[in-house]
Amino acid sequence: MEFSIKTLSPESAKTGCVVVGVHTAGELTAAARRIDQASKGALKKAARDISGKTGSTLLLHSLPGVAAERVLLVGLGDKRTKEAAYRDAVRAAANALKELDAKDAALFLVDIRIGSRPVSWNVRHAILAMQDALYRFDQLKTQNKANGRALAAVTLPLSPKAELQHALREAVATSEGSALARTLGNLPPNICTPTYLADEAKKLAREFKLELEVLERKDMEKLGMGALLAVARGSHQPPKLIVLRYNGGAKSKKSVAFVGKGITFDTGGISLKPAGEMDEMKFDMSGAASVLGALRALAAMRAPVNAVGVIPACENMPGGAATKPGDIVTTMSGQTVEILNTDAEGRLILCDALSYAERFKPDAVVDIATLTGACVIALGHVATGLFANDQKLADEIRAAADDAWDRVWQLPLWEDYQEQLRSNFADFANIGGRPAGSITAACFLARFTRNLRWAHLDIAGTAWKSGRDKGSTGRPVPLLVRFALRHAGRG
Repeated sequence: MEFSIKTLSPESAKTGCVVVGVHTAGELTAAARRIDQASKGALKKAARDISGKTGSTLLLHSLPGVAAERVLLVGLGDKRTKEAAYRDAVRAAANALKELDAKDAALFLVDIRIGSRPVSWNVRHAILAMQDALYRFDQLKTQNKANGRALAAVTLPLSPKAELQHALREAVATSEGSALARTLGNLPPNICTPTYLADEAKKLAREFKLELEVLERKDMEKLGMGALLAVARGSHQPPKLIVLRYNGGAKSKKSVAFVGKGITFDTGGISLKPAGEMDEMKFDMSGAASVLGALRALAAMRAPVNAVGVIPACENMPGGAATKPGDIVTTMSGQTVEILNTDAEGRLILCDALSYAERFKPDAVVDIATLTGACVIALGHVATGLFANDQKLADEIRAAADDAWDRVWQLPLWEDYQEQLRSNFADFANIGGRPAGSITAACFLARFTRNLRWAHLDIAGTAWKSGRDKGSTGRPVPLLVRFALRHAGRG
C-alpha cells in the first residue's frame, strides 16, 4: 500500500473513491458539504440512509458533478469526534474499500478535529488504522487466498507540510513493524521456533544494517543463565538469546533497551496447562515479536535513536529432562530461585535477559511479555499492564501510549508484595500465589533491575485476540516506537 499527501478538492479528485464523513443527525463534514454542493444536494439526500453512527458506511456511485467514481460516506458519531471513534471510522472505511475494485482512494477524514490532537496525529493514526484493517495472514492457506489487494494507493488530502510528511513516514514504518510482529505471532509453533526468530533477526540485520549477536546454549552456560536454561531443558529446540542493535543516534547518546519474552510455545512444562485453547500459547513470543517489529520500524524510518533489543527465546515443554516444581536454579545475577510452578516461566527467561541487558548501560530498559493471566483478569483486553521502578519513566511510557493510542494502565510495584515470593529454600520463589499475580510477577523481575531505570509491560491481554478474530494484534509496537522517538526528543 502506498500512502501520499497531496492537496485535493473532494469534488474534483479523480480517484476510484472519495471518503468523506457524516456525524449523527446527518451533519456533514466540510469535505462532504463540498461534494453535496457539487452534486446539487444528491449527497445530503442519500445521507438519509446512514445513521452517522461510528463505523457505519454508505457507498454511492457516479454522483453528478463529482469526478470520483464512488463516494464512501462514513459515520463519525458525535460532532466532537474522539480518538477511538476516528480510528474506528478509518478502519470501517478500509474494510469497505477492500471489498471494491478501486485501485486508489482519497481519505477526506484526516482534517477532522480530534480534540486537541495535531493533524500529524490524524495522519499517523489514519495510516495505522487502515493498515491494521487491511492486514491478512493467509500464506499457509491453499484455498480462498486473497487474489492481491485491489486498493494500491491512498491519498491523504492535506497540504504537504514537512511535519505531515514526517508523520507519514513514521506511520508507514510503524505499520510495517506491526505487521512483522503480527505475522511472527500468527505463525504456527512448528515453524516459528527460537531458531526461526533468530533467522528473522538475521534478515533484519542484513536489510537494515543492524548489529546482531545470537548466543547459543553454550554461551548461556558460560554466562550462568541458569533460569533461562531451566525453562529450555524439556525441549528439543535449542534456546537462543538474540541481541539486535540499531544505532541511529549520536554515539554519545545512551540506548533504550527492549527485552522481549520469546517463548515460542508454552505447554506450562511439568505444570501442564489445560488442553483448551492451548494452541494460543504460540502467541507467548509476542513480546519478542514486538521488539523485532519496533526495531524494524525505527530502522526503516531512520529514526535518530539508539536502541538495543534483547530476546530470550525457547520453548517450555514437559519431558524427562524438564525442570520440576521444587527445583532451585541460580540466575545470571547469582540469586537463587525456587521454581514452584514451571508455568511461571516467562519471568525466568526474562530475569537472565534483563541481567544481560545491563551490560549495554542503557538509559532505560523496557521489557515486554505475555506474562500473566492475572493481568487479563485485571485489565481485560484493552490496556496493557505497566509497572516501573522509576516514575518519570512510567510517565514517559504512559504519555507515549496515549499518543500511540496503544494504552497502558500503571499498577503498583510496592515492596509490600515482595513477601509473597518468600522461599524457605532459596533466595525467593518464582510465584507468589493467586493474589495480585501480575504484581508479584513484576516484583520478581524488579529484583533483577535494581541498577536499571526499568519498566515492565504485561501484554497478556493485548497481544492477541481469541474467537472468530483470533490472531496477533501487533501491540505494543506503536507504543514502543513512540516511546523511543519521544525519549530521544523526536516525538
